[in-house]
Amino acid sequence: MPRPTPPPSPEEPALPLFAEAPVRALAPGERLPSYLRDHRRRLRDRFMAGGAAAMPDYELLEMVLFRALPRQDVKPLARLLLDRFRDFNGVLSAPVARLQEVRGVGPSVIVELKLVEAAAQRLARTRVMHRPVLSSWDALLDYCRTAMAHRETEQFRVLFLDRKNVLIADEEQASGTVDHVPVYPREVVKRALELNASALILVHNHPSGDPTPSQSDIVMTTQIEAACAALGLVLHDHLIVGKARDLSFRSEGYL
Repeated sequence: MPRPTPPPSPEEPALPLFAEAPVRALAPGERLPSYLRDHRRRLRDRFMAGGAAAMPDYELLEMVLFRALPRQDVKPLARLLLDRFRDFNGVLSAPVARLQEVRGVGPSVIVELKLVEAAAQRLARTRVMHRPVLSSWDALLDYCRTAMAHRETEQFRVLFLDRKNVLIADEEQASGTVDHVPVYPREVVKRALELNASALILVHNHPSGDPTPSQSDIVMTTQIEAACAALGLVLHDHLIVGKARDLSFRSEGYL
């Protein structure tokens, strides 16, 4: 007669599996096996010696999970998450509800992942805020990718610049579905006037991964450009962020 399956632990809810299940956590007082201690030490040493570039995604993710699950082997869970969300960035930016679907992901794992995501976004934002945007364009693109590339729904943001093209505000104007976000040109220019901005950069993402603008993207941009021109504002660009590449309306001749 088969043995009954033990109930899942709080960190391992009974949910569908997408790959190998995580191993059990150690019992109270049980020491981490030496091979796991040595493995963690090697990963830390390699990270300190070569940084993130010296490590594949699954090992970098393991290191993030060490703090959340200090008393179990996190390698199976790291691979489980990557199987589901494709890469390191996809895991960090996955919605909480989808993370909870993965067996082995409990509150401590979610907090750790979202903490790293927030730190990455905060750091990227610091590199562009209150600085001349046009002379730090690569940093701006990095920030937009970090904040938006792996979102599963469309988000529309406006970057507001002063007369010296210094970024003074970055605000989400709207969010929508997987392929649509409602944008109202009047609200965009109204907010620019409230902030005493002189120029704008529009940014939104395409969850499909393809940054090619839709006809509605082109029409909306034309409407905002006309509204800006009527009020003496400059629309520098409209960026569409995909998963692997970005598109600039200015570079592609749409503006």
